Amino acid sequence: MTLFCAIDLHSNNSVAVVLDENDSVLYQERLPNDLPTIERALQPFQNDLYGVAVESTFNWYWLVDGLQAAGHHVMLVNTHAVQQ
Repeated sequence: MTLFCAIDLHSNNSVAVVLDENDSVLYQERLPNDLPTIERALQPFQNDLYGVAVESTFNWYWLVDGLQAAGHHVMLVNTHAVQQ
């Protein structure tokens, strides 16, 4: 099963959601902006994750770099290009 993750990165917390191919929510949690905490939250899904989309307007470098180092395929979302 292919899974997809989206992380909405805020200044002091992140909201992470993991979805399956049918858009069913398998995981949704507000997490502190702490790389080990976010990595632990995604670890049960890592083998099935197609990628992690990170939506942020600033301060995303630490999260993208850390998730890439942990082996995740990370895509940065351009917040100005996404239609609401």
